Order: sequence, then C-alpha cells, then structure tokens
Amino acid sequence: MKLAIIATSCLIAAATAAHADGDAAAGATVFKKCAACHSVDPTNKVGPSLKDVVGRPVASIEGFRYSKAMIAFGEGKTWDEALLTEYLAAPRAVVKGTSMAFAGLKKPEDVANVIAYLKAPPAAE
Repeated sequence: MKLAIIATSCLIAAATAAHADGDAAAGATVFKKCAACHSVDPTNKVGPSLKDVVGRPVASIEGFRYSKAMIAFGEGKTWDEALLTEYLAAPRAVVKGTSMAFAGLKKPEDVANVIAYLKAPPAAE
C-alpha cells in the first residue's frame, strides 16, 4: 500500500513539473494569438520582437518605441518566467497604461506553453 502511494505521488509530481515547464509545440499554436503584433524573429512589428525575450531586460530593444508605462515598469526588471507568467495573463493589469491592447491569456497552461515556445531554440531551416 505504501509503495502504491509513493508511486502515485511520484507520478503526480512528474506531471505537475512537466505542466509547469510547458509544451513548446502547443505554445507555437497559442502564439498565433500574439503573432499579429509580435514576431519570434528579430523583426519588430506593432509590438517588439519576442526573439530571446526570456532573460532580456524589459523594454530594451533599441529603436523600438515602447510606451512610457512600459519603460517605467521595466526599470531594473528582466523578462524571466515569473514576470512573463504574470504579464501574459493580464498585461494591462500588470502595466497600467500599456499600449498593448491584448487582454491576456486566460488559461495558465497557455501561458506556460507560450513561455516554453519563446524559450525554445528556433527550428532549423
């Protein structure tokens, strides 16, 4: 009986960890909601490029015109998984006055999957 409980606990922990890391392939699909304004290549669109965003200082792409709200919010901050998780769920709540119109990703798994996609190395061409 104890062995069954331990085995079940291990399976639950493994599933939770896998979910927390996200699925890059699923994230590519979810990213389509973002692609109207953002790219994952070095090209800026209406919004800045999200290429290499994880680990990058907030509002730091040279030449991109960030809103005053985003510049103020970004002082001393870096886009890590925790900050992206908070921001992607409710951009306008996190950065009051942002020019980003998107309401956010409502499902935590969508947020985790998009972050996994943004962290993933680009596909070979």
